[in-house]
Amino acid sequence: MRVSVSWLREYVDLPADLPTGDLEQALVDLGIEVDSVADLRENVTGSLVVGEVLEIEELTGFKKPIRFVRVDVGAANGTGEPQEIVCGARNFAVGDRVVVILPGGVLPGGFAIGARKTYGRVSNGMICSARELGIGDDHAGILVLPEDSPAKPGDDARPVVGLDEVVLELDITPDRGYALSLRGLARELSHAFGVPFRDPALAPAPGGTAE
Repeated sequence: MRVSVSWLREYVDLPADLPTGDLEQALVDLGIEVDSVADLRENVTGSLVVGEVLEIEELTGFKKPIRFVRVDVGAANGTGEPQEIVCGARNFAVGDRVVVILPGGVLPGGFAIGARKTYGRVSNGMICSARELGIGDDHAGILVLPEDSPAKPGDDARPVVGLDEVVLELDITPDRGYALSLRGLARELSHAFGVPFRDPALAPAPGGTAE
């Protein structure tokens, strides 16, 4: 069973500064085996930000389509000037918001990002796909944020794409069947840490009352 810490926090008021190791130990003390802990915050290091595509120049004379893209990354690059990036993907357009890793960052697998000359232009970073970020298998194109996303250029992209998560892989034994639900896990953790438990399903609707 996989469960994220942020999901648990919807049900139980875990301490804001709770170390992952303490949460793992609390689960073990409750008789729940923790197979693994994946801290997705460590998947990508450096500046991973939201960018907005301002301009796209189609480069010609190469064996495959190449684009030279100017991206607004807010003040994340220290200058406030648009970031210029060479990209081979074609599934985005001017006005789209994308995920950009700036020079000095490192993607999963130890892939370091720098400023480098390629296809006759200097590329200052990379516009990322879900696969490159380690959050999916789609490598057909870069990750384009939904139109209704509130993220702005220069915002930290980690919470936007789920890279601010800690994910626990739990092995629930038959005698702990109640722990197969988030409610069951959260209720046990509320007792372990002496903090409030709540059930979002029982929360009153806006303008109404709980049943």
